[in-house]
Amino acid sequence: MLPREIIKKIKLIDIKTKLLVDEMFSGEYHSVFKGRGIEFSEVREYTYGDDVRTIDWNVTARYGKPFVKVYEEERELSVILLFDVSSSTLFGSADSTKRDMMIELAALFSFSAVENNDRVGAVLFTDRVEKYIPPKKDKTHALRILRELIYYRPRKGNTDLNTVFDFINNTQTRKVIIFILSDFFDEGYEKSFKMMAKRHDVIPVIFIDPLEQNIINHKGLFLLEDIETGAGLLIDTADPFIRSTYKQNLTRNRMMRKKLFTEVGLDFIEVSTDKPYIKPIFEFFQKRAQKL
Repeated sequence: MLPREIIKKIKLIDIKTKLLVDEMFSGEYHSVFKGRGIEFSEVREYTYGDDVRTIDWNVTARYGKPFVKVYEEERELSVILLFDVSSSTLFGSADSTKRDMMIELAALFSFSAVENNDRVGAVLFTDRVEKYIPPKKDKTHALRILRELIYYRPRKGNTDLNTVFDFINNTQTRKVIIFILSDFFDEGYEKSFKMMAKRHDVIPVIFIDPLEQNIINHKGLFLLEDIETGAGLLIDTADPFIRSTYKQNLTRNRMMRKKLFTEVGLDFIEVSTDKPYIKPIFEFFQKRAQKL
């Protein structure tokens, strides 16, 4: 049985994200993520203004008056959330940790999928695939995913993006929508990412924290602990070499991601723990809608 505080947290996230889905997000989701194609629905009698190219000549000849074929979008899609449960996502210097915001956005994407009659699943990962929840369609299933994201305790704390990308490449034979929710603290995953992006509709959602980005702006001694390995390191951010190295590593990681996403033609969403996530989400969907 789930602890009371977990149940309370699930209810609060459900209420908050449901409001966003109902009032703001559902239409954006539907317009941007199209179905697999157009399929035949029915035949009806011709009315003025119908495209003559849709006339069903066999039915027209049979009944002696024009009938047209009606097509509709084959709407059902599968959405899979790749959810980083490595230890670095537990960091947060503002009111929320990266994991807190990741969970809320996972709920937003899940409930939007369900609202649009799509299936949703999840892969929880560290340096291994910790848990796979196959896609299903109903709200109860989306709540189960939310519960797992809140309650699950991973066996490992490190990050290996290659592992989860390879998992998708080996298991998903049909095209799916993939949201990657991670801080992307990893390197060397370009090959598996490109393969995945070629087959599927991939949306990277990158979570950052202002202290991680700006610690070199605060001069002094800092005892840092690698959340994933537990290793401690005392650094002096007044040291020009330390400041330069940290900035270079941060910049290299960011530029590598940007170059990779540009090469495969992907837009991405960047969310900071000290700012509301609604603005970057809507900016992403508006930008994507303009390309359709």
